Amino acid sequence: MNKTLRKVLIVIGVLVVFAGICVLLSHRERTDFHEKYEGTDLTVEVEGMERVGAYTGYLNEHADADRPSGDIAVNIDEYESKGTVRKENNGIFTETGSEITWTVDVPKAGMYQIYIEYFIPESRGVPAERTVYINGELPFEDARNISFTRMWMDGGEVRTDNRDNEIRPVQVEYFDFQSAYFRDDMGFVPEPYVFYFEKGENTLTFEADNEPMILSKVELRGVTERPTYEEYLAANKHDPASEQARNYMQVVQGEDSTLRSESSLYAKYDRSSPTTSPNSVTHTVLNYVGGESWRSTGQWIQWDIEVPEDGYYNIMVKARQNYARGSVSNRSVYIDGEIPFKELEEISFEYSNDWESLELPYDIYLTKGVHTVRLEATLGGVGPILEQVQDSTYRLNQIYRKILVYTGASPDVYRDYHIDTTYPEIMKAMDLESKRLYKTVDDMVEYSGQMADNIATAQTIAQQLERFIEKPQKITTEFVAFKDNITSLGTAQLKMSETKLDVDYIVVSGTDAHPKKDKATVFSKIGHEVKSFVASFFVDYNSVGDVYDGSEEKVIKVWVLTGRDQGTILKSMIDDEFTTSTGIKVNVEIVDQAALLNAVLAGRGPNVVLSVSAEKPVNYALRGAAEDITQFDGWEEVMSHYSPSSYEQYSLDGHIYGIPETQTFNVMFYRKDVLEELGLEVPQTWQELIEMLPTIQGNSLSIGIPTAAGSSGASSASTQVMSNVPDLSMYFSLLYQYGGDMYNEAGTKTTVNTEAGVKAFDDYVRYFNDYGIPTIYDFVSRFRSGEMPIGVAAYSTYNTLMVSAPEIRGLWDFTLIPGTYRTDENGKTYLDRSDFITGSATMMITTEDEELKQASWEFMKWWANEKTQVRFGREIEALLGSSARYATANRDAFKNLSWSADDIEVLDEQWDQTVGIREVPGGYFTGRHISNAIRKVLTDKTDSRETIIDYSIFIDEEIKKKRLEFGMSVD
Repeated sequence: MNKTLRKVLIVIGVLVVFAGICVLLSHRERTDFHEKYEGTDLTVEVEGMERVGAYTGYLNEHADADRPSGDIAVNIDEYESKGTVRKENNGIFTETGSEITWTVDVPKAGMYQIYIEYFIPESRGVPAERTVYINGELPFEDARNISFTRMWMDGGEVRTDNRDNEIRPVQVEYFDFQSAYFRDDMGFVPEPYVFYFEKGENTLTFEADNEPMILSKVELRGVTERPTYEEYLAANKHDPASEQARNYMQVVQGEDSTLRSESSLYAKYDRSSPTTSPNSVTHTVLNYVGGESWRSTGQWIQWDIEVPEDGYYNIMVKARQNYARGSVSNRSVYIDGEIPFKELEEISFEYSNDWESLELPYDIYLTKGVHTVRLEATLGGVGPILEQVQDSTYRLNQIYRKILVYTGASPDVYRDYHIDTTYPEIMKAMDLESKRLYKTVDDMVEYSGQMADNIATAQTIAQQLERFIEKPQKITTEFVAFKDNITSLGTAQLKMSETKLDVDYIVVSGTDAHPKKDKATVFSKIGHEVKSFVASFFVDYNSVGDVYDGSEEKVIKVWVLTGRDQGTILKSMIDDEFTTSTGIKVNVEIVDQAALLNAVLAGRGPNVVLSVSAEKPVNYALRGAAEDITQFDGWEEVMSHYSPSSYEQYSLDGHIYGIPETQTFNVMFYRKDVLEELGLEVPQTWQELIEMLPTIQGNSLSIGIPTAAGSSGASSASTQVMSNVPDLSMYFSLLYQYGGDMYNEAGTKTTVNTEAGVKAFDDYVRYFNDYGIPTIYDFVSRFRSGEMPIGVAAYSTYNTLMVSAPEIRGLWDFTLIPGTYRTDENGKTYLDRSDFITGSATMMITTEDEELKQASWEFMKWWANEKTQVRFGREIEALLGSSARYATANRDAFKNLSWSADDIEVLDEQWDQTVGIREVPGGYFTGRHISNAIRKVLTDKTDSRETIIDYSIFIDEEIKKKRLEFGMSVD
């Protein structure tokens, strides 16, 4: 009896547990939240939380405006202008920095699209940017810096190296007129922007933010819907094609594209699948296009196709989207520059580990001859959803900052702040935002058919906001988690904005043809892997391009100390440019920095080494291991393209042992919106910055300056991510702004113990000890939330912010670092904005072979050349993204990378005021002991003057010791 009862209870218990698990799983997977937000007007804004200047707000403002049909031509020859504007080449030439204004007579008030036909002449090779003003006013923030693409093509035929590996051609620009609408660069708004024009006379102004442009046509166009596929067929009724045309088939390889919107969308190779066409496991064969570079909306690739006669044809795309699980990559299909019908606005490629053949279920009418097929990256239906996510991220940061001002960054979890009664508008904003996020989740699931990992973050925050509304005391206990969730939401939005895709080939076929759909079988995959395994014993997959053995005469060995991506691009450039033009053969090897010293000591080192850290050229030269480049002809011309401050660290006693390769210096970032709220101006001096601190800190905000309070290491950017690594750049800048120097003229002693050195040190540590500036912080995260509205950081932080914080686009800017007023020898007062600069270098290792030495110098000259640096920088950015923009030290090349004209102006001005610090024997002790001195003052509160003087003694002792070791004077 008891045993039977026990069994029954066990069964019941198991069933209860199972039922509970099912309930939990069903609750977890539940994605229908309609009851959360139905009946709520989600377009309303809570005062103080609204996003001013957003396109959605502009549309809401003009929601009742008509959308007239018909187009209005602008008489482009009748204009007013500022800057360089002139009639040229059947159009109007507008130079960077210019403005052109037309008067347009609009017969009916309403919303119109702006259409242009344009030509971008040869210049910097980056997209053109224009800002549009209607009647002298910016209609919305995203109407700034609207981008217009260039066109690129292969500059020759595919070549092969000495191992029969294919080498892709160099990319060259194709010059011709294009047509475009003013539209959203982010792709959140799939259709072109619409602008409101009053009835009667209106002014239309284009401001040239970046790159010159020739305009041949400007029109205001009525908003019209594309025909549906059914309407398209009804309008294109034609007699049936011949049997030959119906059975026609043409395969166009993806790598054979004719035009592309960016130089980075070139042909690539793939060995991972047996069905990639063409295929080889032993050689590099260019066999597809797209990949990581084809990630952003608006990027397009175009192919030429040819059909034998008029008739209907089908298109099949063999593609692979193995980048985002649970997501799709969308493309718009253009035939001869136009999207024929609505269904081709958005073609979706779902996630798959291998190639999939997508046959478009449409008959497309083509006339006999050559046509173009263009695939353009688009977010399609997911764009408006991601725009909601971006707007929510912005508003959530507003909520966070308002709470921060009241509670501080670390609220007391045991205190009830009564936020619900003190700030009822915050609770209202939370309630509204929770509903918006629930709707966003529903919209995404409805679009994609599943709950993707990235959108789950929106659900997490929606649930968290619900908890805050139900129990306001949880706001303080979950405040840190709330901030982290906001950051995660912004990151998720960025990931979902990427739309990467590979294309193997395109098939154009008649309506009766049946293209073969390549699909890898289990056996073909096994066979492919076996072939690859066998080949791995004979093929060096790690080598790139031409590889020469020891029997070849005069082969330069170049070591790259960065990464494989950089080495691969460099070797490709060497093979198709340097070796081709000079005949000098080069082997490229990718090695770790730690291997360099041992290799040089053993006599197995390279001839040229790239990307060595700043201290190495002089330290190797002291030991006779680095060549002085001033011995070579043409060195002055090479160095004329660099700022003297950028190679100061590679110089010793009038000799130069390295060519600057990359560089970094600081600028000051600031949030325009937060400073405006606080009634503050951008500080020009350190004194002005100090005077702003009571207002900033009184609102529980802070500022950021590079800090040397970390645990160990040398000067590096601790301001971009939270880090314990010391960054002495700001102390060095203050030292030179105060008229000091790091060493005496002979380089035998440090001068940080002089009056200027001591004052710079004292003021620097006071920023942290007396003014409470944080020593360790995540600048990007705090700047994004508005918690740190001002921060000094490396200028490359600009790229990180542009990529990782799109929700604050237009709300921030950067400028020169604060300076110090000084008086020159003539008694004139000026603002000194001296800024420490450092970077990496290209160095030649010592050799007795004069011919090899000269060949190495030819390579170094080619590598330092403006054209080479520009191409390398563009290809690295295309491969790794804007956040990895190449920080070339060549000032001419720098101006031809993807910086806007305004950004270049600021960076150029700051660059002119940079200072480099000489490397001296024993100099490695300098940064180490200055860091130790700063930590001691900050942690032990010792006297700053005595501390830096004490540590200067240690520095001088090490310098003297090393100078004696190398037989140098110590006087």
